[in-house]
Amino acid sequence: MDENFDGFNNKLPELKLDSKQAQGFLSFFKTLPDDPRAIRFFDRRDYYTAHGENATLIAKKYYHTTTALRQLGSGSNALSSVSVSRNMFETVARDLLLERTDHTLEVYEGSGSNWRLVKSGTPGNIGSFEEVLFANSEMQDSPVVVALSLNFRESGYTIGLGFVNLTKRLLGMAEFLDDSHFTNVESALVALGCKECLVPIERGKSIEYKMLCDVLTKCGVMLTERKKSEFKTRDLVQDLGRLVKGSIEAVQDLVSGFEFAPGALGALLSYADLLADESNYENYTLRRYNLDSYMRLDSAAMRALNVLESKTDANKNFSLFGLMNRTCTAGMGKRLLNMWLKQPLVDVNEINSRLDVVQAFVEDTVLRQDLRQHLKRISDIERLVHNLQKRRAGLQHVVKLYQSSIRLPYIKSALDRYDGQFSSMMKSRYLKDLELWTGADRLNKFIELVETAVDLDYLENGEYMISSSYDSALTELKEQQELLDSQIHDLHRQTAVDLDLVVDKALKLDKGTQFGHVFRITKKEEPKIRKKLNTQFIVLETRKDGVKFTNTKLKKLGDKYQQILEEYKSCQKQLVNKVVELSATFSVVFESLAELISELDVLLSFADLASSCPTPYTRPDITSSDKGDIVLEGSRHPCVEAQDWVNFIPNDCKLIRGKSWFQIITGPNMGGKSTFIRQVGVNILMAQVGCFVPCDKASISVRDCIFARVGAGDCQLRGISTFMQEMLETSSILKGATDKSLIIIDELGRGTSTYDGFGLAWAICEHIVDVIKAPTLFATHFHELTALAHENDPHKQIVGVANYHVSAHIDASTRKLTMLYKVEPGACDQSFGIHVAEFANFPESVVALAREKAAELEDFSSSAISLIDSSTEEVGSKRKRAFEPDDISKGAAKARQILEAFVALPLDTMDKTQALQEVKKLKDNLEKDAQNCHWLQKFL
Repeated sequence: MDENFDGFNNKLPELKLDSKQAQGFLSFFKTLPDDPRAIRFFDRRDYYTAHGENATLIAKKYYHTTTALRQLGSGSNALSSVSVSRNMFETVARDLLLERTDHTLEVYEGSGSNWRLVKSGTPGNIGSFEEVLFANSEMQDSPVVVALSLNFRESGYTIGLGFVNLTKRLLGMAEFLDDSHFTNVESALVALGCKECLVPIERGKSIEYKMLCDVLTKCGVMLTERKKSEFKTRDLVQDLGRLVKGSIEAVQDLVSGFEFAPGALGALLSYADLLADESNYENYTLRRYNLDSYMRLDSAAMRALNVLESKTDANKNFSLFGLMNRTCTAGMGKRLLNMWLKQPLVDVNEINSRLDVVQAFVEDTVLRQDLRQHLKRISDIERLVHNLQKRRAGLQHVVKLYQSSIRLPYIKSALDRYDGQFSSMMKSRYLKDLELWTGADRLNKFIELVETAVDLDYLENGEYMISSSYDSALTELKEQQELLDSQIHDLHRQTAVDLDLVVDKALKLDKGTQFGHVFRITKKEEPKIRKKLNTQFIVLETRKDGVKFTNTKLKKLGDKYQQILEEYKSCQKQLVNKVVELSATFSVVFESLAELISELDVLLSFADLASSCPTPYTRPDITSSDKGDIVLEGSRHPCVEAQDWVNFIPNDCKLIRGKSWFQIITGPNMGGKSTFIRQVGVNILMAQVGCFVPCDKASISVRDCIFARVGAGDCQLRGISTFMQEMLETSSILKGATDKSLIIIDELGRGTSTYDGFGLAWAICEHIVDVIKAPTLFATHFHELTALAHENDPHKQIVGVANYHVSAHIDASTRKLTMLYKVEPGACDQSFGIHVAEFANFPESVVALAREKAAELEDFSSSAISLIDSSTEEVGSKRKRAFEPDDISKGAAKARQILEAFVALPLDTMDKTQALQEVKKLKDNLEKDAQNCHWLQKFL
């Protein structure tokens, strides 16, 4: 790379500093505080520079070579430096603030040794850099900053949570109990789309603190430590009273309902410095956030179900967001879809309301096409209003709001024309509000303001001007300008006559920044009028394109014209500010409209997806979580079937209470187990978002949470192996799942020895069936697990354990394996690992040896057979009865009692000595029981 970098080096902005400037900068740079997270850029007008470790990081990460580095200064004082063009700065800023969560960004302005910080941003607070980040792209997500106040109680942790969405100007609080794995914190971070989390500085770094840091890392959230003194509630109500719309009494009532959350919110107000910006006053909304209002999803489920886009996606249909995003407003719809996918609904009525709208759009093609056509012309109203409120807007922002506003009557009339079965619902949900917000004293008033104030004729040329008729002073200046313009043109014609030249052909009138209004003739014409030129005019410039000259009359008129023009521009500027301020008073109207339009846009997007797929989607029947079953007939995975090379084979999934509520799915690798269990999770998530699902028929009992343990990789940065990651994720399931959740587990226990892995898998299945009782899809290669379905335990019959397998066909003559990708009842009676190795073109000698060794192990292993039939034991190739069934059941019952007693121990509150004493007691009791039980002796 370095060898080929010479050409690239030439394109880098050159760092131009003389020795005095360099010395001044070096002395300033040494005074900067050490902050390993901060990436600092220095604005040098035409380009930026970064220095020290920042320069090395940028050279390696973005230029992919260290030859981009230059040395500033010499000897021991030399400082590594890199210059960055404005385009490259935008690339770096987007990566640091939108993609990564390990750095903050700072920009300094100045010269010599005098520099000052002018902009700073973090992944959660991108406000200063919005113009850079979204100059050429839509804003797809609104970052949120969360603050946590952790309080230890006997029953676990009480978490106080505050959050702020600086883009939407939204503040919120929540308070909830949590376990040592911070399961609920993780769900809240995912649901809110958190990018940064504030926690009080903890010097000792306890185990709990490290666990919390792990959760933040998993969720891709930046950790920011703040002083404990910032987590305060003093003056919070008064501060919120200045920021929040509405009465201070309502704020007081909301805050008084929490114990710890107000402290977290206080830290956020201090961190984001909200009170320093007066444009924030009375523009924020404060609300209570309830974890139970939405389906909870942790980071593992988000990854397993491919909910949001990833940089590694080969195409947009790899993720649910990419597939479902057919929104057509500029940015607003995308952000709402992003939020909805992180916050699926649990309220049956609200889910059905969304589904009603989608059905109306699916059934009425004309309505769908009409609305899409008009929504395409709607700008990003949320962002425009945000810029208005922040006083960062100009006349072009106002005009874009106007152009969006004049489309609303068309949207209204399209909805009004709909007369299908959901017409009354559409009227109450959308038309009523549209009529309210577009009324004479609201939006129509804004339209009237723009049509009066803005000269719309200039828009065709991309110019944004205040209409001269809007203000009497501006009208007068415009008239004076036109009069002077007329006088200058009269003088031009008169001069042409005096010089005997043709107007505009021989004698031209030019206007430039250097001389203002001037006459110009070609050099060819100059000899003809040289005498008059030298006696009656002032020659200003002689060039190849001709001679420029003027006289006292033209100079006088030109100066006067320039003066009036400056006054006109100044007056225009004042009036633009006035119009922008007036437009900002309509913010409440536009915010409500933006909410309504983005919802229409997303639901229209769902309808478009449902009706445009080769195999159309269907509307699911939704029942409450304590009723009904989960039945998906002919279900498909929406993202997999959308790939060009896939001919998807649909499958049924019937999770029936008491029959098949817990399903063990076996079958060969590559046979479709993972796809099947994931597609069930994806279908349920889509249904609870309010979208039709890729099934022939679907009935879904609402789930409060989807837990997914599907594939795990090492996380060396956190010192966690694949198996440990698997165990941590499974632990979250066992602690967080309820009978109203959905559990999806794929290939659990493969990261350790076969027997350990099988033992864990069996115990976890037993716990889910006996204790949690949640509908579960458990894909596994441990065929022995299928024995769970045959146990005569009444608990298992209440839940309903059933075996399913993905089918495959082996040709008897060629021994070739063909995957059928069908899920069928019953257990799979063999493993196909060696056949899959043949698929991968293993050498024949390796495959033959593998078959030989597998056969030997199957003959040798007594344990494997005893797990299927625990009453027999294999010796050599013969079997004999080892334990009586009664002996096994009594022993297993005793072992389970001891294990349950161990699980119930409050180890978190006991010291080491107490814990060891309690464990010894349990062990002694088990040994006493084992004296009369041969199976228990073997177990010990």
